[in-house]
Amino acid sequence: MAAMNYYDIILRPVVTEKSMGMMGDKRYAFYVNPDATKPQIADAVEKMFEGTKVARVNTVSCRAKKKRRGMAVGYTAKRKKAYVTLTADSKDIEVFSGL
Repeated sequence: MAAMNYYDIILRPVVTEKSMGMMGDKRYAFYVNPDATKPQIADAVEKMFEGTKVARVNTVSCRAKKKRRGMAVGYTAKRKKAYVTLTADSKDIEVFSGL
């Protein structure tokens, strides 16, 4: 398997009411590559957003769901979410500041 770069690991931020409420505690939610590990996710966040220091990473793997449309059967894409907690002296992530 080819090595993943940091911009291949973090796909996009999760924008929900719950994730917006967590920002006050310096916790941020991202959709990440399903093959990424916790140390890779922490390293990618620190490289993508200058001045951030990751304290902890929690991940949730969401399995693919079976969907039907008539006789055709398929699956949705599997996903992985990462909840990243920053240290108290860390800078906030600017992507979420305008939301």
